Amino acid sequence: MNVTVDDDICRGHGVCAALCPSVFVITDGGYAEAITADIPEALQSAVIEAAEGCPEHAIRTE
Repeated sequence: MNVTVDDDICRGHGVCAALCPSVFVITDGGYAEAITADIPEALQSAVIEAAEGCPEHAIRTE
């Protein structure tokens, strides 16, 4: 699984970082960023939960 955060859509709510801090961080600019694109199987369910919980739907998984 790969994950990306759309910088144009993200508003920095921080839901993703709260749900899956191993993958998502809030940058100094106040927006979410995926610190790794290739997600290990053990974290995939947390990443999906974060994507589904994103208020702006800025997280994409493949």
